[in-house]
Amino acid sequence: MIPRCARAFDASVLGAVDGWRAHSAAVAVIDRDGLVASHGPLDRALPWASVTKLVTACAVLIGVRNGVLELDTPAGPPGSTIRHLLAHAGGYGFDGGPVAAPGRTRIYSNTGFDTLGEVLGVAAGRPFADLLAAWVLEPFGMTGTRLEGRPSEGLIGPVADLATLAHQLLAPTTLPAGLVADAATVAFPGLRGVLPGFGLQDPCDWGLGFEIRGSKFPHWSGSGNSPATFGHFGGSGAFLWVDPDAGLALACLTDRPFGAWAGVAWPALSDAVLDAVARSLPGRAG
Repeated sequence: MIPRCARAFDASVLGAVDGWRAHSAAVAVIDRDGLVASHGPLDRALPWASVTKLVTACAVLIGVRNGVLELDTPAGPPGSTIRHLLAHAGGYGFDGGPVAAPGRTRIYSNTGFDTLGEVLGVAAGRPFADLLAAWVLEPFGMTGTRLEGRPSEGLIGPVADLATLAHQLLAPTTLPAGLVADAATVAFPGLRGVLPGFGLQDPCDWGLGFEIRGSKFPHWSGSGNSPATFGHFGGSGAFLWVDPDAGLALACLTDRPFGAWAGVAWPALSDAVLDAVARSLPGRAG
């Protein structure tokens, strides 16, 4: 579990999640010192859905740094590489085979991330789930989280562990040097594509497994989040954003599936959290 910091913060803003009509909803605010505030059951395990992709990307990039494979190792459709698949530029459809040439457009793909898990497991000679546990979950101390499905969407765990991941992405101590910076840098700049649930984005910025806010609109993070904000959301009603400019992260797990409600509720909460943090800074009260 990440340490709790002493920042003054109006935690009442997090109570907004109680109006989301979810049976279970938990959120945590994290800064570079640790946990700022939380609301809801921190230790209740829920599906992360596509937020899993952040952890899968970390495992793949650790594999690259360990020499197990390279970013330019062929993977997926002809002409596609590990780099393409991490950046949703390999040409795979959402759940299925190739629908475009690699590097032409940004097509969000579960198939691409499932392929990454297969390729990494073969290259390392170990099941992907074992690698994920040994290289990410256990070193981070994410003891309540486990992979019970595909590399694209199979993690189940509590918001306490999602907050731990957020802290590592915001202020890395266990991750290899430079990994977060690499993952949060736009790969194949200028590609347009559809952000699921939020429509066509041009450009549709993505790093090596991390979605980057950039100039996207509409978006599931807040209007006050910086363009450098990165993270992911999941169809299970989960999200994690990390805003390096604000020095802040927001982690959320619910049991209400993603829908139109989230496109309103998540940005509103994000902006309320950013505002509450700004008001907690010296000279910004009132």
